[in-house]
Amino acid sequence: MIKTDVLIIGAGPVGLFAVHQLGIKGLKCEVIDNLDKAGGQCIELYPDKPIYDIPAVPECNGKSLTDDLMKQIKPFKAGFHFNERVQEVKEDAKNWKITTNLGKSFSSPNIIIAGGVGSFEPRRLPLKELEKFENKSVFYAVRNKESLKNKNIMIFGGGDSALDWALELSKQNKVTLVHRRNEFRGAPHTLSELQDLRSKNKISIKTPFQIEKINTGGQLKSVTIKSDDGNSEDVQTDIILGFFGLIMQLGPIADWGLNMSKKTIDVNTENFETNRKGIFAVGDICNYPGKLKLILSGFHEAALASVECFKRARPNEKFRFQFTTSSKEIQERLGVKND
Repeated sequence: MIKTDVLIIGAGPVGLFAVHQLGIKGLKCEVIDNLDKAGGQCIELYPDKPIYDIPAVPECNGKSLTDDLMKQIKPFKAGFHFNERVQEVKEDAKNWKITTNLGKSFSSPNIIIAGGVGSFEPRRLPLKELEKFENKSVFYAVRNKESLKNKNIMIFGGGDSALDWALELSKQNKVTLVHRRNEFRGAPHTLSELQDLRSKNKISIKTPFQIEKINTGGQLKSVTIKSDDGNSEDVQTDIILGFFGLIMQLGPIADWGLNMSKKTIDVNTENFETNRKGIFAVGDICNYPGKLKLILSGFHEAALASVECFKRARPNEKFRFQFTTSSKEIQERLGVKND
């Protein structure tokens, strides 16, 4: 059980700024995100798209904004838990008990939902029988590259993630790359490397093919793939990796007893608390009269939510608002050296 002052769901820009606002108040945070890195929508959907609504920053993009926010919160040593999703939230005395889909448990008096428009879920392969093998021999993200060493790996997909992992994993594994089209969507140099490995028989590429069935005997043994002209092939396979992009889902959040409005969460505008004490929502996922879906607005919401989080996490302490420019205590937390 990991105990923390605040559990933040979502590592997008608003969730990261919440770490900052909580950190300067001396609160410890743990952050959970279903993706494999920080940045949320900014990184997954438009890492290079210009962003113009960050105060004092004329222009940035999703990657540079995320990098700067991560640098800003580094002094607070927040715990990050990527490739993980909050599955269950239960009341536990004056705290919340939070359990993830991987069985990890947290205890916290505060939860801040900063999940944008919900969690990003991988698009899955279209075979129902694959579900019981997920996180065993069927994966939609690579969490531990070393665990795949010396395996027969079949990768499905035609975008950057599929191609990059095909190149990387072919160094230590037998890799078969399967795509439903002849054309791949990847950087020219990646495609060139892929064709070079193919010419040297270091990787097998099957196009246009799709998965037809899996062959098992208690564990994955081989995969049958079928071409557009009807020909089928059996390929010995230990591991299946699927990279078909992401879809956005509210997921278990919809079952937590929160007041919802069209897939958003109703909050008050005093501290952005939901109808459940100690659970807050900030960023695109929250709803209130006059709501604007701007990163700027999310920063404001996170700042106000952090004040109530302090009161709940430190009920015996009086909250004192302090400016970062004049508070030596805050500057020490930020790692600022004063002469």
